[in-house]
Amino acid sequence: MPASSDGNPAAHTDARSQPLRNLWRLRPYLRPYAMEFAWLLVAALAATAASLAVPLVVQRVVDGPVARHDEAGLLRLGALALLLGVAEAVLIFIRRWTQSSSSVGMEAAIRADIYAHLQRLPAGFHDRWQSGQLLSRITSDLSVIRRFLSFGLLFLVLNLITYAAVVALLIRLHQWLGLLVAASAVPLFLISRRFARHYHAASRRMQDQQGDVATLVEETALGLRTMRAYGRGPELAARFAVGARRLHDTGIGKARLLARTSALFDLVPNLTLGAVLVAGAAAVAEGVLSIGELVAFVSLQLMLIWPVQSLGWIIANAQEAATAADRIQEVLDTPPTIVDSPHARPLDRGEVRGRLRFEGVGFRYPGTSAPVLRELDLTVEPGETMALVGATGCGKSTLLSLVPRLHEVTGGRITLDGHDVRDLRLDSLRRLVAVAFEEPTLFSMSVWENLTLGRPDAGEDEVRAALTLAQAEFAYELPWGLATRVGEQGLSLSGGQRQRLALARAVLGRPAVLVLDDPLSALDVHTEALVEAALRRVLRETATTTLLVAHRPSTVALADRVALLDDGRIVAVGTHSEMLARLPAYRAVLSAEPERRSDGVGLVRS
Repeated sequence: MPASSDGNPAAHTDARSQPLRNLWRLRPYLRPYAMEFAWLLVAALAATAASLAVPLVVQRVVDGPVARHDEAGLLRLGALALLLGVAEAVLIFIRRWTQSSSSVGMEAAIRADIYAHLQRLPAGFHDRWQSGQLLSRITSDLSVIRRFLSFGLLFLVLNLITYAAVVALLIRLHQWLGLLVAASAVPLFLISRRFARHYHAASRRMQDQQGDVATLVEETALGLRTMRAYGRGPELAARFAVGARRLHDTGIGKARLLARTSALFDLVPNLTLGAVLVAGAAAVAEGVLSIGELVAFVSLQLMLIWPVQSLGWIIANAQEAATAADRIQEVLDTPPTIVDSPHARPLDRGEVRGRLRFEGVGFRYPGTSAPVLRELDLTVEPGETMALVGATGCGKSTLLSLVPRLHEVTGGRITLDGHDVRDLRLDSLRRLVAVAFEEPTLFSMSVWENLTLGRPDAGEDEVRAALTLAQAEFAYELPWGLATRVGEQGLSLSGGQRQRLALARAVLGRPAVLVLDDPLSALDVHTEALVEAALRRVLRETATTTLLVAHRPSTVALADRVALLDDGRIVAVGTHSEMLARLPAYRAVLSAEPERRSDGVGLVRS
């Protein structure tokens, strides 16, 4: 799994060597908010200028009205200090309001792009990646980046400007004391550099572990029935406890590292302040420095304590954002492999007769050496129903997935009415080809929304007809009819109910080619017979080209012809009766599948 805590070492090494590179690559998302950032930077700098002016006003107060007992002057300078304080408060409000709205907008834009990119990635990508890892990237990692872009980055720029401005003012007030304060930046730089290096590695480790824990939680929730059926709750709880403890220990390590560094960031300015007070008092005693100048000097130096103390948090936030950007770019840098070719064209339903040809088709899964399909040839005529029969694991479902390009052929080609499916636009191809899987997926939405997923414009009569064909009228008896929301993965319904709704969804799209991956496997014998009869009638009336995986003779009976798949090749094609009569291998495959009797008990046909 490329993105787990045991993930791609090359990616992790690259991230550590250039920790801010991927964060810099997110700058296009800043461009729409360039004006907002300019205004908030202006507001922040103006607020900083107002705060820096206050100690200088204090210097004038001490050396002027206070020394001369000038009440009118004291009131004027006091009013000026009050005005500066109010201005700083208003500017801070403007800055925070602007940066919060812009950062949330950036987060939403990045999240939308990641989600859209995930939709374009092939099924093989999602087979390899843990869903918890993807979830943590699109939620917690983006929140980390938002916090840095909205607060950390601004404070980093603002604090550097504040530090430089204060040091310049301190040198102006007293050159040697100012240079002493400036020299304290050297140990701060060394501490920061070491901290950033170690914290980046710890942040990457923790964010990967958060993804692992999210995966454990998700798998436990989805597999709750299986877990309870096998009584494996304690074992899974122990597994979760190990992952949670690992995450806890990493978090404690990060906190310890931050606490130690924060203490050093606290120590350096305080030691410098102590040295300034001693040297400044001596300068005042010698008459080199006035009391007002010393008060102003110390007040300005105190303004450096917060920028220095916050440096640890800013660096930590930056490293967390950098590792989050690394993890997000791991997804965004994965190129979609199944895309429209430059010359891809759309194909309307009215132009399609439905002749499907497999010409020398080969396929192997990424990262494997053995091909699943090899030099496979097969022709399905327009309006014909072709059944695929073969032993478990021979590649039947893989072959079906190549038609709508859920996977891409690695050899040969597939044509629809003479058009290579790779030369058709994906959205057009997937409107023409409807698929019903053996393990159907229903989304956490209403029954109506699940049914009309491929045809949002379907009318009520069309939906009712599709439900009738799939023997899925039970949907009207649900608590809120077709408006009833099914649970995640449709687990609030039985396996047979999910399968019938998926079949209704497939036929509702009025496809040119219907691909059925053993869509009746979860039905009882009575419902199966009704669905088969309705499906046979519809296939005949609509002249839809159908390719279906069949495991039982009752399903094979739906087909006009049968193709026997063995060792990645089509070894025979004919009618069911012809194949039974002349092919022992065909009889052997069917005899290995249980045929259900009317009482539902599985029998083995000989």
